[in-house]
Amino acid sequence: MTRKHTALLLSALVLPGLGQLYLGRKVAGIAIILILNLLLLLALFVLLKGLGPVIASRVAAGSVTVSPGKVMAALAGVSGFGKGLLAAFALVWAFSVADVLRHRDE
Repeated sequence: MTRKHTALLLSALVLPGLGQLYLGRKVAGIAIILILNLLLLLALFVLLKGLGPVIASRVAAGSVTVSPGKVMAALAGVSGFGKGLLAAFALVWAFSVADVLRHRDE
């Protein structure tokens, strides 16, 4: 297996950007990993923003169970933004894989 194949597997299956780091392209690899981490943090904030009122009402009521219907209703307001984040994550992943594929073997 060549270095390029190993880098491709690292970027496609382990962590986008890791293949670039493996090939010695530190700036590209770190940039991709940072962008992915920012997208994941933003997704977490969006999820908590949508579920915040539901969690607060359950804590105030002294109950820890929530019906799936209430969760889905709470997330309906942020579902468009969540879909956009998912699309951005997929684009960064695809870019990472394509970037490794277009990198020349050394």
